Amino acid sequence: MSVVVMGVDPGSRVTGLGVVAEDSGQVRLVAADCVRLRADSPTSERLARLLEETRSWLERYAPSAVAVETVFTAKSAASALKLGQARGAILAACGLCGIPVFGYEPTVVKKTVTGFGRADKEQVRFMVGRIVAAPATWPLDAADALAVAVCHLNHGRLARLTPGQAQGLRL
Repeated sequence: MSVVVMGVDPGSRVTGLGVVAEDSGQVRLVAADCVRLRADSPTSERLARLLEETRSWLERYAPSAVAVETVFTAKSAASALKLGQARGAILAACGLCGIPVFGYEPTVVKKTVTGFGRADKEQVRFMVGRIVAAPATWPLDAADALAVAVCHLNHGRLARLTPGQAQGLRL
């Protein structure tokens, strides 16, 4: 029986989406792509598109859970607000579809996938490619989304093996 997890790397201009499935401990790539939002579109239209794109992926791939990278300290309050709004649209899509959402800090995701919490995006993409046994040709933001999904699978496996172990922040 496969466990399907969708990972999301939220962004106000580019949001990475990735889906992985785990069968008997083997992780495989299902899908990876980015939603690119036009910077000159009104915020309400960008958020509506992000909600609809996320909802479409949820309906198409039917994941058992969604793992989202948590908001890190942004360069400015305006950046943090925009990122929070994008995350809100993603969480709303998950809520509409009734799918549980878990949050992971970027350093936890990077450490889980690469062994180093400050790994750069290229290192993350390389390691995700190794983990899912697929050429790492997808965009960097999609690789980050796949990394969040892989992180959730790893933490879930650990939680099953060690009762009381946290699996990520339930959002």
